[in-house]
Amino acid sequence: MSDLDRNYASPFGRAAGRVDSAAVDAGLRAYMLRIYNYMTIGLAITGLAALGVYMGAVTPNDVGAAGKIGNTYLTTFGVAMFASPLKWVFILAPLAMVFAISFGINRLKPATAQLLFWAFAALMGISLSSIFLVYTHTSIVRVFFITAAAFGALSLYGYTTKRDMTGMGSFLIMGLFGVVIASVVNLIVASSMLQFIVSVVGVLVFAGLTAWDTQRLKNDYIYGYASEGGEVAERAAITGALSLYLNFINLFTLLLQLLGQKE
Repeated sequence: MSDLDRNYASPFGRAAGRVDSAAVDAGLRAYMLRIYNYMTIGLAITGLAALGVYMGAVTPNDVGAAGKIGNTYLTTFGVAMFASPLKWVFILAPLAMVFAISFGINRLKPATAQLLFWAFAALMGISLSSIFLVYTHTSIVRVFFITAAAFGALSLYGYTTKRDMTGMGSFLIMGLFGVVIASVVNLIVASSMLQFIVSVVGVLVFAGLTAWDTQRLKNDYIYGYASEGGEVAERAAITGALSLYLNFINLFTLLLQLLGQKE
């Protein structure tokens, strides 16, 4: 916190003045804890939604089954969720929610933004529920804990490092766009090698984004939200939780593609 007295172009378009270091330290810890709490609750909602959909979608045998994917028998609900056009609604709905929250956050009350975040997390869980049909449950749990450990270490690095990571942002965003474009291309060509490359590069990109986002959120508070407080800081905490949540989910799914054991 030794550089708190320097002028900094804050997110609000003005230079942040001198602030009380002790007050900022306390406020920053509370702010980051709020972000991590929101993110953790979002992940819990996602996991429960995914597991709930899966449990309602499968049946242990062919008695009363309405369909089948691989060796898994599906209920009528399962056929609707995994083998009908309805599945595309739940695949695309989280993307629409991200844009709604990101671009509308400044017009939303914090309570409304929270509800939208929880709804987004639930939709994401529904869209991810199909992983239980593809990968063994043991490998899903194993990769989740690997992801949690990696995410924790990367976020801690971003929070504690003295290195200015601002310049990495543009390269990481470019890498993110490259991963998205390559993923879309692979939907057409269905290349296992391209999928492997996308997964490896994607893990590196989202690892970098985790550390970068953590430092960005820390700096945004120090040089902006510390003096704002109230609803502004609360909305920022929700969007910050959304950023870290997305990094975690993408790291998890990419590592699952690399390390997961298929059924």
